[in-house]
Amino acid sequence: MVCSMAGASSKLALFLLGWVMVALGALTSEHREDDHHEDEYYVAAVYEHHSVLSPNPLELTSRKQALKLMNQNLNIYEEQVMTAAQKGVQILVFPEDGIHGFNFTRTSIYPFLDFMPSPQLVRWNPCLEPHRFNDTEVLQRLSCMAIKGKLFLVANLGTKQPCLSSDPECPNDGRYQFNTNVVFSSNGTLVNRYRKHNLYFEAAFDTPLQVDHITFDTPFAGKFGIFTCFDILFFDPAIRLIRDQDVKHIAYPTAWMNQLPLLAAIEIQKAFAMAFGVNILAANIHHPSLGMTGSGIHTPQKSFWYHSMVTPRGQLIICQVAKNPVALIGAEKARGEMDASHSRFLKIVSGAYCEKDAQEVHCDKATKWNLNTPPTFHSEMMYDNFTLVPVRGKEGYLQVCSNGLCCYLLYERPTLSKELYALGVFDGLHTVHGTYYIQVCALVKCGGLGFDTCGQEITEAQGLFQFHLWGNFSTSYIFPLFLTSGMTLETPDQLGWENDHYFLRQRGLSSGLVTAALYGRLYERN
Repeated sequence: MVCSMAGASSKLALFLLGWVMVALGALTSEHREDDHHEDEYYVAAVYEHHSVLSPNPLELTSRKQALKLMNQNLNIYEEQVMTAAQKGVQILVFPEDGIHGFNFTRTSIYPFLDFMPSPQLVRWNPCLEPHRFNDTEVLQRLSCMAIKGKLFLVANLGTKQPCLSSDPECPNDGRYQFNTNVVFSSNGTLVNRYRKHNLYFEAAFDTPLQVDHITFDTPFAGKFGIFTCFDILFFDPAIRLIRDQDVKHIAYPTAWMNQLPLLAAIEIQKAFAMAFGVNILAANIHHPSLGMTGSGIHTPQKSFWYHSMVTPRGQLIICQVAKNPVALIGAEKARGEMDASHSRFLKIVSGAYCEKDAQEVHCDKATKWNLNTPPTFHSEMMYDNFTLVPVRGKEGYLQVCSNGLCCYLLYERPTLSKELYALGVFDGLHTVHGTYYIQVCALVKCGGLGFDTCGQEITEAQGLFQFHLWGNFSTSYIFPLFLTSGMTLETPDQLGWENDHYFLRQRGLSSGLVTAALYGRLYERN
């Protein structure tokens, strides 16, 4: 995966240049291979947009004033389209809420909404047929951008759909209002639309009566799926698209507020790509003061991302992406990659390993944990009451359980840092900022040296680990979260199942560990 960035400030560009050079240096052999196999790759881009926002989204304004504001954002979009076109980009994804903004009421957002005909019923090119439908100025501009850039364009906007009083679900104001992604082909045709299903405190919009399971075909990479922001945590439409329609590429507009240590934007994006073996083109909004940043182009094995809490500018990310993503190595493929640590892990999960201090235990019986395992404590992480044990010393293995989930950690540390780390478990219903059932095993750096700081938001760390993290999960839908110091993404050496336990293996880190977690979703228990 060969990537580049455009649009950084001069100070940030120096940092990014060094990082990009390292990334490309690590991919030198692949870059040479690309010269001979261009048909195996396509060129994609995502744009993290610092949007112009309404100064008072609660006030009712006119359509003319709404268009004036939205055109400021669309002007920036058009600049990015032309930059992307010069780089040979074939598909460009813009973020959620990037055109109209957010924090509207149902009434105040109305002037910002375009009329949205169904692409399944109507074939329409808004740029070439601008007068076919009223109130479609935003769609027209997006369509024309796709034509100018000769690329597929994915964007998010607010849309409206009139409904009849005979419709029992029709809102009192006689219309549906949707948070909508649109896809335009390189000739400006409206190819498809997706209406967001899992709304995140969005009073201005309606939930569609039926889930949209939307795909679109491209001449350069085949089938893409599409969904929005909070959808990534739910079965419909995200998982069903991958399971039932064999989607390998996802266009993902989002307006994600980072929540550490488990749900930073780039963290969950990368985890989704690894968990399901897909490419994900993730475009986030850029408002650092609101905790909103983090975009990337992620494959199962590699990522190229942008996360900045300092610069006020947007960022265009361009990558060459494999048409057929290759999944991370699993347990069944890694038998030849044995070392002492992995051999010990395999014995532990099979029940054939005995701790030397527990001499009364026979090695053909189930594993018994060292009696010196520290007592558990509780701390709040992501608004959930986790059960944790401290991680001490240069090596060891730990167990911590809650309800039916037990989490295990086998670890070695080349050096000890003056930091507190903990192994935590949570098995239950998450009920703050959304309701959904999760099972989590997490190795985290705590915010301080007190147990009550475990679960706090931190971004810097020094602790280096070689480790196996695993648990007896009740679900196969598990997101591997892996974040190191400075909001840096890591790719595990191995993921997979072993004796009904799901595990993550890492043989070494180049920077301090912030979070390594297995985040399981039990969709049927929401």
